[in-house]
Amino acid sequence: MKNKANIYCWMGALGLLSLMGFGALGYQLVNGLGVTGMNNAVSWGLYITMFMFFVGLSAGGLIVSSSATVFNIPAFKVVAKPATILSTVCIMVAGIFIMVDIGSPERVLNLILHSQFKSPLMWDVCVITLYLTINVTYLYLMTRPSSDQKKLKVMSSIALPVAILVHSVTAWIFGLQIAREGWHSALMAPLFVASALDSGLALLIIVLVLLIKYKLFTVDKKLITSLAGLLVTCVAVDAYFVFSEILTMLYPQEESVMLVLDEMLKGSMAPFFWGEVILGFVIPLAILLFRKNREKTGLIIFSSVLIVIGVFFKRVWLLFTSFIYPHVEGAPGITLGKYLPGENPNVVPHFWLLHGQYAPTLIELMIVVGMIAFGTLLFIVLSRKILIEKAQETKRTNQNQSFESPTAV
Repeated sequence: MKNKANIYCWMGALGLLSLMGFGALGYQLVNGLGVTGMNNAVSWGLYITMFMFFVGLSAGGLIVSSSATVFNIPAFKVVAKPATILSTVCIMVAGIFIMVDIGSPERVLNLILHSQFKSPLMWDVCVITLYLTINVTYLYLMTRPSSDQKKLKVMSSIALPVAILVHSVTAWIFGLQIAREGWHSALMAPLFVASALDSGLALLIIVLVLLIKYKLFTVDKKLITSLAGLLVTCVAVDAYFVFSEILTMLYPQEESVMLVLDEMLKGSMAPFFWGEVILGFVIPLAILLFRKNREKTGLIIFSSVLIVIGVFFKRVWLLFTSFIYPHVEGAPGITLGKYLPGENPNVVPHFWLLHGQYAPTLIELMIVVGMIAFGTLLFIVLSRKILIEKAQETKRTNQNQSFESPTAV
């Protein structure tokens, strides 16, 4: 009863935060994106950061659940349902942040009426829609009283590559932009996939432990240890990709690249870059590399929380560093509103300010907190509905069948 009361308290608090977020969103819809800290020079802000972050977080759940069926890993099959619920909620929250960033939700119709399939943005819309559809379908098949294993295996075979593709396409939105030195890299997609795997898996571990604590789900402690072993491998791969990218940028000492790199290592983005290195790589690896530490739930949770924070820091420095130093100067009109005329009044050329600063406003922060609270509330509701009620229905069905069976007499 105590756990049930605690859950209702959490749901109430999350509901209030959700209402706050939707209220702030309503204020933004009425007054426009001018209430945010974004501007012409820095046109992507906290909303796109959270979009990248939640697309990555959705990876761990679906990859673990689909791998359980594709590669026939019995241990992972146990957590397939909560993992898929988590993946579904995360990709829904990611989609909400895109809608919030657009400013006017009706503009989504332009994607349908005037689709430009040469644009990576359109690729991302298509693959995220497919990804969400697969998540919902996969979850539906798993929750049916008599699951069709053949259909589940087919869906798993589709879900696994799509889970990798959705993070790759999101990365290509950035990596294919030659105008941004910090993004234009062939490693951008592997970097996104690697960080999606470790952050998504870390979040899944945290969620599983919380579900166990509040008696919404039960799982063997050995599985948490196994997932922690997989997590440390993902973190090591992610760290290797980041090191390779930094080394490739640093060694040639190219001037335009060094501007970006110096901003990452010593400038305004340094706290986020080194925060990722220390919190997301060094400390978790130092803890989880040792098997005895992977058997301690407290250390696993501590490391997982640091990894999630570290990946969030990566999304911040990755996004904003390239807004500080564009590789190709923009045309007149891409400004903060400041006009500097040329020295010779008889000459037409002039200069428009291209560099700007960004900091999220209170409205942005309220919306972000509200949408995260809404996603958390949605996860709790779905978990209670699917993990508890469905399990009770299945148990009652099995008992009835056993009672009616002649062999039960």
